[in-house]
Amino acid sequence: MLRLREEFLVNFTYNSNAIEGNTLTLQETALIINEGITIDKKPLKDHLEAIGHKDAWLYVEELVKQKVQLSEKIIKEIHSLVLMNRREDRGVYRRVPVTIMGAVHTPPQPYLVPSQMELLLAKYQQMTAIHTIERVSLFHLEFEGIHPFIDGNGRTGRLLLNLELMKDGYPPINIKFADRRRYYDCFISYHSNNSNPTDMILLVAQYLEEELERYNSIVRNANQISNGQGDEEEGELEI
Repeated sequence: MLRLREEFLVNFTYNSNAIEGNTLTLQETALIINEGITIDKKPLKDHLEAIGHKDAWLYVEELVKQKVQLSEKIIKEIHSLVLMNRREDRGVYRRVPVTIMGAVHTPPQPYLVPSQMELLLAKYQQMTAIHTIERVSLFHLEFEGIHPFIDGNGRTGRLLLNLELMKDGYPPINIKFADRRRYYDCFISYHSNNSNPTDMILLVAQYLEEELERYNSIVRNANQISNGQGDEEEGELEI
């Protein structure tokens, strides 16, 4: 299980950072995270993003163990770890207007961010009757729509998505860099289709199904190996 956790961390860090423009390859990400190796001719920013994402993920795992309720404090702490390369902006709501390239939605003005985040968290805590997958998908869409930080919103948002999934007993998901177009389209669909979250819900559900199947396959293989070894030992005893 430890190997699976380490493998997921590397893949999740690579893909989540790559979606945001990080130039490290999967292998380079693994070397930085596992070996602490500096990659020649790659920006310091890319190295710090890999390290920051790793630290944030380890913090998320601790929060899952403690079943901590999602709060503004938790969100800002995760963001502070993610944004290792921009110390002055870590855990601080943005102070300037922003636009999202290619988006059909404009994030709120900076003076509205604190109140909208407070409203989002209050609404999220009240969604107790909604299925986990739908609830976390809606939160992710709204969080990214508010775009509360000047940088690191995508990475922070995907960490929060996994935090909430894992707290409810689901495996974490790793939205692939190769699927970024479909992922972006989920936000476009939501904001141009009367806040219909269906596309994001389907994306999250599909990734969860794939992860669950992967875990089940690993368990089946492990059981087969274990049973085979057991039979072999019994045969030796009979001889």
